[in-house]
Amino acid sequence: MPFTRTEFPGLLIFEPLVFEDERGFFFESYNEKIFHQNKIDCEFIQDNQSFSRYGVIRGLHYQLEPFAQSKLVRAITGTVLDVVVDIRKGSPTYGMNFSVELSANNKKQLFIPKGFAHGFSVLSETAEILYKCDNFYNKQSESGIKFNDPFLKIDWKITPGQTIVSSKDRELPLFADSKSNFEFTG
Repeated sequence: MPFTRTEFPGLLIFEPLVFEDERGFFFESYNEKIFHQNKIDCEFIQDNQSFSRYGVIRGLHYQLEPFAQSKLVRAITGTVLDVVVDIRKGSPTYGMNFSVELSANNKKQLFIPKGFAHGFSVLSETAEILYKCDNFYNKQSESGIKFNDPFLKIDWKITPGQTIVSSKDRELPLFADSKSNFEFTG
């Protein structure tokens, strides 16, 4: 089974089957049939790619309904700490965060359903991530949570004094003040 379930309902780690030999490697980074067999029935319609250097923290971002996005995130170069926060009211993991290292070497991917704020930090010299989305970007529905909210206690694994965060992300609200229109449906 290529999916590992987490304690967060709907949040899955995908580890594709990798074929390696003396020439290199091959793997299917996405196969709709395998995802559907595992009850992941979203239609990915937009791919996003991001390049960053060590110490960069991006996030925590999400789009409000009806423009919310499910995402499938992977690192194609380098290593990132991918972080999500459950913002679905009524969820058993509401307000909790989860993180996993995604790297070009481990080829792990994180499937993030709607109702999670998402961010990442770059742990290698540089990193490039690619993520599939099941809804288009909509500026008016953009929202987020401050990356260093003391309530969330996220360890971004960046050496103190070396974090690089945009002014936009530094001005995001704390979790308690953030907008959310997500309800957990079980």
